[in-house]
Amino acid sequence: MEVVVWDTYVKKKDGSIMHFDIIAPTSIKDADFIYEFGKLYLREKKQEGQLLSAKECRYCHIEKATEAMQVAINKVGYYIIEMDGC
Repeated sequence: MEVVVWDTYVKKKDGSIMHFDIIAPTSIKDADFIYEFGKLYLREKKQEGQLLSAKECRYCHIEKATEAMQVAINKVGYYIIEMDGC
């Protein structure tokens, strides 16, 4: 399975920056769906309401999904790779 990686930087409520990647199936072409995945993740991290748009979240590349990615995508539709400040 190939997936698309969206590189995401969001300013947290305390002013610091969260960097994470949103991983989704290549079949999802609408960026608004990707932003919704990011907003769900932000809600889980108690950062709901933070701005998440094309400025914060950009298409990066396509790669082969790991098994963990495939499991999450089959379960909830997306996968998050936490990078910094998460």
